Amino acid sequence: MDKVKIVVVEDEIIIADNICEALIELGYNVAEPAITFTEAMDTIQEFKPDLAMLDIRLSGKKDGIDIAQIIKEKYNIPFIFLTSNTDSDTLERAKKVSPSAYLVKPFSKEELYTSIEIALSNFDLQSHKNDTNKAAPLKQVLFIKQKQLFIKVKFEDILFIKSDHVYIEIFSKDNHKFLVRGSLNDYKLKLDSNFAQIHRGYIINLQHISAIGQDYVKIEKHQIPIGNNYKEEFLRIIKFV
Repeated sequence: MDKVKIVVVEDEIIIADNICEALIELGYNVAEPAITFTEAMDTIQEFKPDLAMLDIRLSGKKDGIDIAQIIKEKYNIPFIFLTSNTDSDTLERAKKVSPSAYLVKPFSKEELYTSIEIALSNFDLQSHKNDTNKAAPLKQVLFIKQKQLFIKVKFEDILFIKSDHVYIEIFSKDNHKFLVRGSLNDYKLKLDSNFAQIHRGYIINLQHISAIGQDYVKIEKHQIPIGNNYKEEFLRIIKFV
């Protein structure tokens, strides 16, 4: 379980510092702001953020749109454009890279939070639609909203997922449990081949199985039932794990 990591690229230092301060207050993990194209690319490479906030206009030959294009090609993370008064030609260039959101300066802390929430939520849904978008690599994390903050949970840290009426309980290592609204079918689409549904109410991470009984599996201290309708497929999968 990790805080969502954010990079801010903004060449007006006071604005950049204000944004970073607001992001830290919201609970995010924030890198030192970058003010140029080169600094931005170095920071993204080293910090490996989950989201980038990019001022469209930067001093120098390359701007925030150039950074966004590289992000789309190499890093598979959402990005938000920061804009002020921008000419129509620049806006047309910006549209072509499909940002997750635009924030028009000056903006409030609430607008900042909302734009991040929408960007992460939409990216989480879009990046896992493998059947319709084979070109985009599957990002091995879930962004789970808990109260007023998105938490990043790596696939490898998830033990199993349990259905609880209209909610889902996600059990992770270190005894963490996340309660979110949704269905098992929603999460089957988001996860990779290390996960399997073994009961109408459970999806498990095959990598964390410690024992298999006649009608159950053990994952750490948890004993999870295997449904009759799922047993044959589960045993077939296990042979190849």
